[in-house]
Amino acid sequence: MRMTRRLAEVAKKVGVSEATVSRVLNGKPGVSDATREAVLTALDVLGYERPTQLRGDRARLVGLVLPELQNPIFPAFAEVVGGALAQQGFTSVLCTRTVGGVSEADYVDLLLQQQVSGVVFAGGLYAQADASHGHYELLHERKLPAVLINAAVQHLDFPQVSCDDVVAAEMAVAHLRALGHERIGMVLGPKDHMPSRRKLETFRGVGGDEELVERAMFSLEGGHAAAARLVKRGVTGVICASDILALGTIRAARRAGLAVPADISVIGFDDSALMNCTEPPLTTVRQPIDAMGRAAVDLLVAQIDKAVVPADELLFEPELVVRASTTRARP
Repeated sequence: MRMTRRLAEVAKKVGVSEATVSRVLNGKPGVSDATREAVLTALDVLGYERPTQLRGDRARLVGLVLPELQNPIFPAFAEVVGGALAQQGFTSVLCTRTVGGVSEADYVDLLLQQQVSGVVFAGGLYAQADASHGHYELLHERKLPAVLINAAVQHLDFPQVSCDDVVAAEMAVAHLRALGHERIGMVLGPKDHMPSRRKLETFRGVGGDEELVERAMFSLEGGHAAAARLVKRGVTGVICASDILALGTIRAARRAGLAVPADISVIGFDDSALMNCTEPPLTTVRQPIDAMGRAAVDLLVAQIDKAVVPADELLFEPELVVRASTTRARP
């Protein structure tokens, strides 16, 4: 009964007859390579185990591991990466970490069981110096192709595709200084967060005041709490490590009776969806998501095709998008 149901489900998914599915599962001739591959991928997608004799080849599946979907930057990456994978004949399996639930390491175990061809990580634990990185070492041991999007701790030996945090911070500071701001604050992620560390080092390097730097979890509430502390210190401009933190900063300024941008200018980072529709529309530093996502897929597919891909970091240039949340400092 179970076998009959499985044949029917797979046949319907692929759009072929149950007899064709049966021939693939039993290793019989008379089926094209494309159809055979489609049937095996359908088995993986539907959660069925491949027959023992067909498990040697990895599935045409690629894991896409994201920390969350509330921040619009991650669905944006998922859309680009998923689309680029589909063009290369792969199906993406979306894995989103949940607080107190499925961890990144759990997902890696699951993806290995599903015999995926590779994994793309965005915003993962590789970006946190104090996090556990054992599951990345497991991927190395299994020689499974993987690519990391945005800055990682140094000892992980995977290709990376990153937005240049140094240039992003330089652009934001230069913009505020050109508008006459001197007391410039920063709202960054946790201390062990690598992209935030890079932005902080750049801020120091261009003469920023480290007393005006606050840390937060990447959430609206985190941005609000951190920015409320900066408002009390009299900042006139705030640079944030994400658009979500910037929206929290605007809320904190308003709760303190200040206007954005008349009293405080605010800059975000990402240029995620709808930032041109906020009030005021957000000045932000845009990550080139399209180019980064496609490059990540190209690097992954090259590894899957057994090409030698060095574990280098490709740095992509961000772009300052000036909208209405920044203006000249009051004299």
